[in-house]
This record gives sequence, C-alpha cells and structure tokens, in this order.
Amino acid sequence: MVVIGAIASAIGIALALWINWFPADAAKQAHPVDTLYDVLMIVSIPIFVLVVTVILYSVWAFRMRPGQELEDGPPIHGNTRLEVFWTAIPAILLVSLCSYAYAVLNDIETKHANELVVKVHAIQFAWSFEYPQSGGRAVVSDQLYLPKDKPVRFDIDTRDVLHDFWVPAFRVKIDAVPGMTTRLRVTPTKLGTFPVVCAELCGLGHAVMRSTAHVLTPAAFTRWLAAKQAPPAAAGGGAGGTRQLSQQQLIALGRQTFTGDGGCGACHTLADAGTSGTTGPDLGRVLRGQSEDEIRTDIVDPNARITPGYAANIMPPNFEQTLSAQQLDGLVAYLATVSK
Repeated sequence: MVVIGAIASAIGIALALWINWFPADAAKQAHPVDTLYDVLMIVSIPIFVLVVTVILYSVWAFRMRPGQELEDGPPIHGNTRLEVFWTAIPAILLVSLCSYAYAVLNDIETKHANELVVKVHAIQFAWSFEYPQSGGRAVVSDQLYLPKDKPVRFDIDTRDVLHDFWVPAFRVKIDAVPGMTTRLRVTPTKLGTFPVVCAELCGLGHAVMRSTAHVLTPAAFTRWLAAKQAPPAAAGGGAGGTRQLSQQQLIALGRQTFTGDGGCGACHTLADAGTSGTTGPDLGRVLRGQSEDEIRTDIVDPNARITPGYAANIMPPNFEQTLSAQQLDGLVAYLATVSK
C-alpha cells in the first residue's frame, strides 16, 4: 500500500504541475496565485491517494467471504491514539494552508500609491468601464483599457443581479453584488488583449456577457484616454462640434460598431455583418420594414418591444450611455439599410 501510494502520488503531483491549468499570466497578482494553486495540489494529491488506497485495500481485504452472510463482524474498539493523530494532522494542514492563502490574499490586495481607479458596471448582459476624471466628465467605454505596470483599483457594482468580474489572465476575480461596491486590485504586466468574462450564472445571456481587456503601453493609454476626452472636431476643421459624416461613412461606422465595439454580433445573427449569435433574434428577419425610429427605440429601450419567443431583460438597456451619439446614429443607419 505504501509503495503504490507513493508511486501514485508522485505521478499525480508531476502530472498536476505539468498541466497548464490557466492561461498565460498577465498581471503581478497571477504568479502568487499560481504558486498557491500548485502548493494546494502538492498537498491534496497525496491525501487523496492515501484515502483511495486505504478504501480499495479495505474493500479487498475485509470483503465478505462465502458463508459469512449471516455473521456480524468482530466488535472493534476505537484506537484513541490513532483518532487523535488523524484529527490533529488534518487540522494542522488546514490551518497552515489557510494561513498561507491569507498571506497571499493580503499581499495581492495591498494598496498602492497613485492607483488608477476604474469603475466597473455590470448589467445583464454587458460590462461598461468608467474612468473618473478630475474636473471633467468621466470617460466611459464598453472595452477595458489599462496601462502596463500601473496599479489599478477596480470599483465594481451591478445594476441588477449578482455578477462576477473576472479576467482569467489576471487570475483574481470578485462578485458584483447588488446594493454594494466591491473592490479588486490588479497590476497588468503584459501587453495584449485578454477576455473579460462573468463568472457567476446571471441569467439566460450569461455566456455572452463578455468584453476585452486591452493592456497598452503607458504612452498609448494616455493617448487613448485623451482621444476619448477630446470633443470631436467639427466639419471644416473647427473645434467644439461633431464632425459630420457622409451617409456612407455613417453606415460604415454603424457596421463597425455592430461587429466590434457594440458587441451586437455576439448575440444576433446578421448575414450582412457575418455574425451568427443566437441569444437574440435574427436581425435579417425581424428588421424587415422597420423605420429608423423603431430601430433606435429597439436599441436604447430593448424591453419596449419583445420579439415573440424571446424573454425580456436579456439585451442591455444602456447602449445610449456606452455608445457615442455618432456610433448610435451609425448603428441605426446601418441597420436601416438591412431592413429594406
């Protein structure tokens, strides 16, 4: 039993450490979390092997023999010393592992000076990200943008049900709880794009409650933030107004919004845009004969009219806040061309 248990434990530990359980890490907090996971595996596998080996041996060694069907087993008095031993050892292991886990949690949640504050708003079934600006209007985006190597504090809330904000490459996650604001700290360390998901079953559209985290160089992040803050240039080169787009440019912007920033294609099928989402209705079918006013209402107030066969409160009702006025106008113009 000892030999079999030792071999099985060694194989199990080696296999557990060899498998890449998580995506490539992209935050300072990821490495200590991964190490904690490895330690838990190293401790847990031998215990699992020990329990299973003893059970299998007992099933074989103390099985009922022919002729013993009506016999009771011999009375056995418990071994007090053994019971103390198998109670104390697991207790010591649990306290040690909990203490180590607490130390890791305390370390990754340490507050840093000059943290970037990002407010994360959850709503069925979309994320929006708000960047408060001193003395100015906050920047709002439906995609998450972060500077590399800059400590970030997320203030997370929900406008409806329980959600869970998670970027797997950052490892850490936390619930978005109705009626309160939860916090999470991350320091991105790798440039690139990483999926943002909801890790709490939150309704019918849970699987499509996704966004993208973009980790940029500090200079690129500053440029992005400045571009989001600056008012669009007016036609003719002036400032302070909205640059007028031609109808074709507006339609092109709408198609780009549908397939990209707006995330519409994740839920809707639309042959013209090459999307095949099934959470919402096929827009190529339901948009036929719709006016621009009706299309706009369906976007900004999706519960006003529900397509038969689909439930209410699936489509996010905040596109008027997460999309710019020009994006919204473009989306309406693009979908109007499809409806003809």
